[in-house]
Amino acid sequence: MISAMLRKVREMLVFLFISVFSKATGIKTLARATVPTDNAAAIFCLSWRLAVETNNARAWRTVPAQCFRYVENYMIGGQYDQDLNLIVEEILSYVNEIVLSEDGMDAWILDVDDTCISNVFYYKGKRYGCDPFDSVSFKSWVNKGECPAIPGVLNLFIKLVESGFKVFLVTGRNEETLGQVTIENLHNQGFIGYERLIMRVNIHASESVQMFNLSLRHNMKHNMKHPECKHHQLRI
Repeated sequence: MISAMLRKVREMLVFLFISVFSKATGIKTLARATVPTDNAAAIFCLSWRLAVETNNARAWRTVPAQCFRYVENYMIGGQYDQDLNLIVEEILSYVNEIVLSEDGMDAWILDVDDTCISNVFYYKGKRYGCDPFDSVSFKSWVNKGECPAIPGVLNLFIKLVESGFKVFLVTGRNEETLGQVTIENLHNQGFIGYERLIMRVNIHASESVQMFNLSLRHNMKHNMKHPECKHHQLRI
C-alpha cells in the first residue's frame, strides 16, 4: 500500500523550475519556462535544461549567464505560479481520496525552503542562480525572517492539518543558529499545527544539505514502515 501511494504522489509531482535553489535545498529539478527572445539563447537553455533534468550536466554550480532571462521570465512571468497551482490542485484531489486510519499514523512530509516558504527574493539578487550560492549571504537573508509563504502550498498544509495528517516540516537549515527565526517565520506565514520541524544539528554540519535531506528522508521512511503507516511527501 505504501509503495502504491508513493507512486501516485510521484505521478502528480511534476518537478518545477531550473533548480537555482539547489545549494539551499538540495533539489535539482526543472520545468518549462518562457522562451527567451534570442533564439540562440533559447535553444541553448532548452538543451541545458534537458541535460540537468536527466542528470547529464556534471557538477554544475550556477545557471549559465545566457539563461538569466529564461529563468527570470519563468519565475516572475506567471508560469511558475501556474505550474505550482496546478500541481497543488492535483495533490489536493489525491488528498481528498485518502481515508485516514484511526491510529494517527498518517503523515506527510514537506520541505521548508522553496516549498513552504520562498527564497525567490534572495535569489533575485543572485540573478536567479547565475551568481554562485553564498552561504553567508543566504544565512543573513534567512535571519531576516521575511521568507513569504507559497500560497498554494500553505493552502495544502492547512488542508492536511485539518484532515488529520501529521505534517513534518524538513529543512537543511542549522537548528542552533537558524531554529528560532525559522519557527517564527513559518508561524508568521500561517504554518501552524505541524507535528514537528526537523532541522540539521551540529552533528550533521559536515554534510551537504543535499546529503542531509536524503539521509533524513531515508530514515523517516524506514521508521514509518509500520504496516498501517502511510507516508506522503511533497518536495517542489
